[in-house]
Amino acid sequence: MTADTLTPRAATTDFLNKVPAITATFWLIKILSTTIGETFADYLAVNVGLGTAVTDGVMFAVLALTVFAQLRTRSYTPWLYWLTVVLVSIVGTQITDFFTDQLGVSLYVSTAVFAVVLAVVFTIWWRQERTLAITAIDSPRRERFYWAAVLVTFALGTAGGDLATEALSLGFRVGVLLFGGLILATWVAKKLGMNAVLAFWIAYVLTRPLGASLGDLLTQDRAYGGLGLGASVTSLLFLTVIVVLVAREQVLVNRHGIRSKGDAPAVSPRRDYAWAAIGAGAVIGVAALLAPPLAAPAAEASPPATPGSSAAASAPAKDTTSPLGNLQPFSVIVDDVAASVNKGDLAAGRTRIKDLEVAWDDAEAAIKPASPSDWHTMDSAIDDALTAVRATPPSKADSAAALSRLRRVIVTLEQKK
Repeated sequence: MTADTLTPRAATTDFLNKVPAITATFWLIKILSTTIGETFADYLAVNVGLGTAVTDGVMFAVLALTVFAQLRTRSYTPWLYWLTVVLVSIVGTQITDFFTDQLGVSLYVSTAVFAVVLAVVFTIWWRQERTLAITAIDSPRRERFYWAAVLVTFALGTAGGDLATEALSLGFRVGVLLFGGLILATWVAKKLGMNAVLAFWIAYVLTRPLGASLGDLLTQDRAYGGLGLGASVTSLLFLTVIVVLVAREQVLVNRHGIRSKGDAPAVSPRRDYAWAAIGAGAVIGVAALLAPPLAAPAAEASPPATPGSSAAASAPAKDTTSPLGNLQPFSVIVDDVAASVNKGDLAAGRTRIKDLEVAWDDAEAAIKPASPSDWHTMDSAIDDALTAVRATPPSKADSAAALSRLRRVIVTLEQKK
């Protein structure tokens, strides 16, 4: 995309194009923001302890305020635009997860439904505006259509990505290659004559599962086939790159002015590719530097020991493989919590069960694709145990019963091996 003349901010009276130019840094920020959005929501729900319901409510409220601010502006503001994208990523993911995990809707169904909803949004948008190009988001109505489409693309990308990596059991490593390859194929098709607007929206949907698979590849433990950076380090790394690239874009906008309708920002293609390469190189370099060394291959890979558990570190090396892999570290935590509850120390049980929640959440991307139905069975039992132990006030009998049911689920899964 070439640069055109820019309009000085003081002389601008029109409603200006409200989205950035489609450049290499645009796509890099988009992919990285996907992982940031998903990880941050999980951090609030699990690590901070807000829970799914509170986190969903908070994210919806923050998104509403941010979208309102975005719609009130009359020009492209990089930091506000990308903050909105991150929040839309979070909420779009939460919508899909709600249908899948809470309502039990099949990923096949949710993927098809979101695809239809997106088609409806595009149809109405086209009939009223005669364009779907993001180079012409230059009226309030077009911008509303744009953000509605973006929200649905994130929900569709989440559902489609989960369908491929979980329901079809492809896993996050194959997911990186699959969705990266599809984006590359879309780029080649565009070069061969595919409609540019169609190519953009296809790639936009595909970047959601690509970003999620890439994030899982970096965060998951070596035992699960990841690089073992962890969610916190990966999120900090991605956030740092995003902040640098968005700050640069904000500086360019402040220095050169804002776009008139149909104009592109004054971005040198070579410099943009260079900045995108630097950002991607930083991610790769830091990941390679911080990734823990690959352990010697074992007869059977097992999940990493959970924090705060001496029992987990000394767990017997026996064959406890289930369809989800080795559940022994999770079983150790359940036994620890049950021991505290049986002694009447419900406070200690509530503290220890947090380790189970974090460990289970961290392992989801790696073990869920192996057997989604078994994962949901154990996930439901874990949720019941969390609810009982964290009740106000907690009941010793209810907590013990929920933990006993969870223990039976683990034993049943181990017997399915």
